[in-house]
Amino acid sequence: MGPSSDAESPRRRVLLADDEPHIRRVLETLLESSGFDVRSVDNGAAALALLDDPSERFDFVLSDLMMPERSGIEVLEGLRAMEHRAGTPVVILTAKGQDADRQRAFALGAADFLTKPFSPRKLIARIVEILDAR
Repeated sequence: MGPSSDAESPRRRVLLADDEPHIRRVLETLLESSGFDVRSVDNGAAALALLDDPSERFDFVLSDLMMPERSGIEVLEGLRAMEHRAGTPVVILTAKGQDADRQRAFALGAADFLTKPFSPRKLIARIVEILDAR
C-alpha cells in the first residue's frame, strides 16, 4: 500500500475513555502502533460530549467501565440514544468482571466486554474483527 491508498482510506478513529493515566497511555500507544487514530479522554462525561458532536468522526469506542462522572455503561447508553452514533461499536473494559455489568453492556449493544488484564494482541485482533464485520 502506497501513500495514495492511505489517502483514500483514512485511519480508523478510536475514542478511548479511561480514567487511569497509565492504562490510557498504554492503550494509546498500542492502538496508534496498530494504525488507529486515537482521541482519548479521562472520564465518561468528556466521552459523551465528544460523541454528541456530529463533526467528530469515530469508528469505534473503547471505554473503561468504572470512570468519574459517567460510567462506561452510561457512555454506551448515551451513545445508543444518539442517532448519528447508532451503529458505532463499543467495547467495555473492566477490572471487575461483574456479570450484571456484562449483561447490561450486551443488552445495550456492546460489541464486547473485556476484563483487565487482557492480551494487547487479542484486544487489537478483536477490534479489527468487530470493525471488519460492520
